[in-house]
Amino acid sequence: MDKLKAMHTFVEIARAGSLTGAARRLGSSLPSVVRRLAELEGELGVRLFNRTTRKISLTREGGHYLEHCQAILSSIDEAESSLAAEQATPSGQLRVTAPVLFGQYYVAPAVTGFLQRYDQVRCQLSLNDRNIDLLEDQVDVGVRIGHLPDSTLIAHRVGEVRRVVVAAPAFLEKQGIPSHPRDLLRGNAVHVLSRWTPWTFREGEHVFTVSVTGNFDCNQIAPAIGACLSGLGFGMFLSYQVAHHVREGRLRILLADFEQPPRPVSVVYPHARRLPVRTRLFVDWIREALTSAGLDHRELGRSQAP
Repeated sequence: MDKLKAMHTFVEIARAGSLTGAARRLGSSLPSVVRRLAELEGELGVRLFNRTTRKISLTREGGHYLEHCQAILSSIDEAESSLAAEQATPSGQLRVTAPVLFGQYYVAPAVTGFLQRYDQVRCQLSLNDRNIDLLEDQVDVGVRIGHLPDSTLIAHRVGEVRRVVVAAPAFLEKQGIPSHPRDLLRGNAVHVLSRWTPWTFREGEHVFTVSVTGNFDCNQIAPAIGACLSGLGFGMFLSYQVAHHVREGRLRILLADFEQPPRPVSVVYPHARRLPVRTRLFVDWIREALTSAGLDHRELGRSQAP
């Protein structure tokens, strides 16, 4: 059995969601796909898919094996592509997506630098706070914030961000500094995305919510941060969105001991046997740029005096 070919077949079955779809993607016959899967499961001694007459889905063991197969095949692709990159000048269309504010702060400058370095590449950067389907929308590379659902995307973690409560010093002088999330109920809050959903906190192993209220609700992050800067009320944002305001003393992070666990920041792209040179180079470029940006923010605001 050709183990790499069997692993590639397994990954394509997972991506296509069917044996027939995988055969079509691979340009192979259905019996060949079925045989390779059976040989792989036989050698591993586990069932990789649950199969019925109507659908096919990964088993728990299959999900774990998929992650390893993707990593192995990606490493092979990287080795082959790096050799090709040394012989080729990247060109053509590159499509990239990222969250709006994160894209403005970090991704757009990295894209600009990449295009200055490789001027035969054209880039379409789409900033959207909704996670779009990279395969369906034909996007080459995405930046995601948060834990990723099981998928066939290749993901490289480049940092993490916290969800923090902040307020302006002038507001805290009048309102007082909260010592527990329930104290937020006594003050005005600024909310984002037009839904007054409760704010979530953690105390030890206990996760709980606080139903904050306020007189300003905005569907964009930047104006909501501006309202907090002006002293209108408390706000809850991701740490990268307010980091420079915190460092310069215009906002203070509150209730750090009650924060939820940090959220990962990842560079993601669809699995492919041979990524175009432009995509491979950009993945390396954006990973380096975001890793160098220091996105963990673990100590941000924690040294402030109460």
